Amino acid sequence: MQQEHIDAGKAIQKRTGKTFYLATRFLPERVRHATHVLYAFFRIADEVVDDADGVPPETQRAQLEDLRAQALGEAPPDDPVLEAFVELTERYGIADAEIDTFVDAMAADIETDRYETYADLESYMRGSAASVGVMMTAIMEPEAEEAALPHAVKLGEAFQMTNFLRDVREDVRERDRIYIPQETLREHGVDPAQIERLEHSESFAAAMADELHRTEELYREAVAGIRYLPEDCQLPVLLAAVLYAEHHTVIRAQEYDVLSREPSLSTTRKLWCLAKTRWHWHWNRDPEAVFQRVSAVPTAERERLGPEHGDGVPTR
Repeated sequence: MQQEHIDAGKAIQKRTGKTFYLATRFLPERVRHATHVLYAFFRIADEVVDDADGVPPETQRAQLEDLRAQALGEAPPDDPVLEAFVELTERYGIADAEIDTFVDAMAADIETDRYETYADLESYMRGSAASVGVMMTAIMEPEAEEAALPHAVKLGEAFQMTNFLRDVREDVRERDRIYIPQETLREHGVDPAQIERLEHSESFAAAMADELHRTEELYREAVAGIRYLPEDCQLPVLLAAVLYAEHHTVIRAQEYDVLSREPSLSTTRKLWCLAKTRWHWHWNRDPEAVFQRVSAVPTAERERLGPEHGDGVPTR
């Protein structure tokens, strides 16, 4: 990859993914540069449908198909990020099927704005999140790739779910999308119209708490696989997990009200997460142990014991 291609990807990541960008800075150069390009490609595809106000659906589909052809090397790339992405797929053996699955998920956002069950949402995330985890694993080149991949998929899904729960307000206002499964809303007596009106309630808080709990199970499964990654990649991936999960602390502090204002991490809070994670990592190179110690995700034992032991999250 040429430096101009790396810089183009880095600029997109720095602008649109500040949390992940912070963790990326700690990756070794051989992985960091590739990550800038991968993330930029994901954002370019995502923005075709997320920043499409007034763009007809057929135009969005055509844009995604053009992007697919370029990413698969079937058409000349018209962007430095796409040129670098094609080089990456060839160098690291990223399968065409993963690219297709990712682009198909982006296309699903054109028409799908509600998900009936978590299984339906999980199917969507197989492209939007799991494929990201698969590609990231490829560029890290772990020796135990088969062991690492299932956990990488879970981490991609955990990040995606945190984003969904953090961005409920933005998604419904700007894109008329609700990613909380309709079955979860019904279980707690929440009318989707209530979310569309940005009306917080105890029932909505209960639905959010359930989905937060589900997401934290994904984090536990995901972090268990960090040990399969190259040693110089473990801390950055662990840090990314800690930073994303920290949004859960903010969501709980807002009493699950993500409709009035979007939960966000201040720079000070991010730096504190970074400092405490690095400090514990200095003394203990066990990713699971450090994550349990520093992250917002309660241990499975604390969740089993219940709110009186400090986690405040109901079990499903």
